[in-house]
Amino acid sequence: MPNLTRQSWLRALIAFAFWSALGLAFASQFYFSRAQFGVPVSWPFAIAYSLADWYVFAALSVPTIWLARKVPIERPDRARAVALHAAASIAFSFAYMAVRGAIATRQSPDASFAQNFTFLLFKTSLLNLVFYWGIVAASHAFDYAKQSRERELRAAELEKRLTQARLQALQMQLNPHFLFNTLHAISSLMHHDVEAADRMLVRLSDLLRRALDTSDTQEVTLREEIDFLSRYAEIEQTRFGERLKIEMNIAPDTLDALVPNLVLQPLLENAIRHGIEPHARAGRIEVNARRAGDVLQLEVRDNGSGLNGNVIEGIGLSNTRSRLTQLYGQNQLFSAENINTGGARVRVELPFHTS
Repeated sequence: MPNLTRQSWLRALIAFAFWSALGLAFASQFYFSRAQFGVPVSWPFAIAYSLADWYVFAALSVPTIWLARKVPIERPDRARAVALHAAASIAFSFAYMAVRGAIATRQSPDASFAQNFTFLLFKTSLLNLVFYWGIVAASHAFDYAKQSRERELRAAELEKRLTQARLQALQMQLNPHFLFNTLHAISSLMHHDVEAADRMLVRLSDLLRRALDTSDTQEVTLREEIDFLSRYAEIEQTRFGERLKIEMNIAPDTLDALVPNLVLQPLLENAIRHGIEPHARAGRIEVNARRAGDVLQLEVRDNGSGLNGNVIEGIGLSNTRSRLTQLYGQNQLFSAENINTGGARVRVELPFHTS
């Protein structure tokens, strides 16, 4: 006997329970109908008689389902399949009558096998054909449903892989952008403050190590993101000195939330480049994070001269917008706007979730 898997045993038990339930249901009908017509039978006889009917159908359904899967009624050989199943349905009917006739002979020795077979021929031959085609139809329905689910799973898996590939491409695009901009900032210090440039290089090496460690990670905790952002802020503060003040207002209940890797660094870089760098006066940047129900709100604002029409077309912000769309679809918000009191604000909203 071949080893059956647990799932195969479960299917067999479900099938046995199904056919047994049918047999027991018809046993009660057989018992009461015989009593109504004045030919009563005992409950054991009614149950044995009805179970014999349905267990024979159950046994014959096994080769029927096998044949239905082996020869599906579909193009391009639909006519051939119908003809084959028509012949099989006749064989099914005769097999049922032969097996059931033999069982009836053992249950009621008063009637011969020929009498029982003849009785079944007139009583169930056409009904047997209906049962055969019903089993074939049910088998096709289950198989089509299974194939449909498998196609949906394959499509979902392909979509997931495509999204991961897009996100990976966007992140690969973002990392060189961050590196080149930071190296450019360091080179601008080399001519007048070598020590500051050296400190920036040390901090940059720490950032690159961290960036490489998480290069395959699409989401990190906000705690990790803020740690990375603080190191980047140290580089920029070394560059600008007293001209730049960065304040971080991070609500404690948001630190374990998951956010896109390197989501805040492009926003801070954009605020420095367009809000602080063009001016000789001191500038101030705020990084805010708070939770509003099921939404995590991230915000970077500066007190510079505000946005112009071309600012949000840069690599950093356009990349961030694309990554948010790929990760969260419509369940996210990205906005960049001017503030009435002066400066600009870039805001990100995404679903609050933890690992």
